[in-house]
Amino acid sequence: MKTIYLDNAASTWPKPPGVKEAMVACIDEYAANPGRGAHKLAMEASRTLYSTRAKLAELFNVVNPNDIIFAPNATVALNQGIKGMLRSGDHAITTTLEHNSVRRPLEFLKDKNGVELSYISPKADMSFEIEDFEKEIRKNTALIVVTHGSNLTGSLVPISEIGALCKKHHIPFMVDASQTAGVFPIDVQEMNIQLLAFPGHKGLYGPQGTGGLYIDPQFDFEPLFHGGTGSQSELIEQPLTRPDRYESGTANTVGIAGLGAGVQFVLETGLDEIRRKEMELTTALLLELKKIPGITVFGQTSSVERSAVVSFAIKGLDAAAAAFALDRQFRIAVRSGHHCTPLGHETIGTINEGAIRASFGYFNDMSDVEALVTAVRKLATEVDRD
Repeated sequence: MKTIYLDNAASTWPKPPGVKEAMVACIDEYAANPGRGAHKLAMEASRTLYSTRAKLAELFNVVNPNDIIFAPNATVALNQGIKGMLRSGDHAITTTLEHNSVRRPLEFLKDKNGVELSYISPKADMSFEIEDFEKEIRKNTALIVVTHGSNLTGSLVPISEIGALCKKHHIPFMVDASQTAGVFPIDVQEMNIQLLAFPGHKGLYGPQGTGGLYIDPQFDFEPLFHGGTGSQSELIEQPLTRPDRYESGTANTVGIAGLGAGVQFVLETGLDEIRRKEMELTTALLLELKKIPGITVFGQTSSVERSAVVSFAIKGLDAAAAAFALDRQFRIAVRSGHHCTPLGHETIGTINEGAIRASFGYFNDMSDVEALVTAVRKLATEVDRD
């Protein structure tokens, strides 16, 4: 009996076949050190890195691929952008739906450097009012950083409108696209996004250990890491040339080769088709969960524009116990707990008990929805019987 994988918000699985093929080809044919030599294999490795940057640039409408910096994950990318942009006495605006990868760097800077923070909460229907952001803008506001999609409720934050607000007030805008890159259209030019952090292993269908950060060419800040770049080695200080300025150390060439194949899959399949399929499954699950007594669905329960994340609770059954039962009895993999977003749980009122989260990817189908609904109905009935 196969495992039904419904934890795509954490990491998509399975991957398109081309991802494995690209990684194996790299290992077998040219896994040299990119940018560290002029020999044929090193040059081929460098071409692979640039090819992946170019594909990402096409996806996000980035003018210069070298403004895309590779990172091990979105967390490192977010730390680089947040800690690079904010200085002592600055003010930043964010939301209460943020992942700890946004919240913790901000709170660290608040404690260590005196950075001031404002948290914007959504309305009861999980939507945001742009006026709430504008009211928090101060003379020292140096950054607005928000998630594009909540990893807890699937709610979307209106990044186009916030981008326009930032443009109006000349405030740098940073977006955490961990739940939306590869699913929703993101145009850094049109949306006025100066910093875009993304993971490679989620909606871009690359391997774990990959991700990146787009940095608008008008901004330059201190790198999070300093060291060897393969270029301008005679300099004592870090080179200014991108992407080397922000990419010290040997790159994950094998992983980036896989990421390039994942992005190619997204480009060829099309964002509209990926989103259509994920929303079809999400809508079906929401409709069926509403029919089961004792089930509470958190966040938006209608088919409004949202991501393929559904969090819920079974009355009388601990979230961790429910996830354990789904895994062991039904071979269904979901996520339980606080999902690295305690602020999000405080916002929806589940900070004490947490929640069960199911999340779809392109390779799920309607039979997976049916299996989950059947299993949840059985668990809810057993609780009622007790």
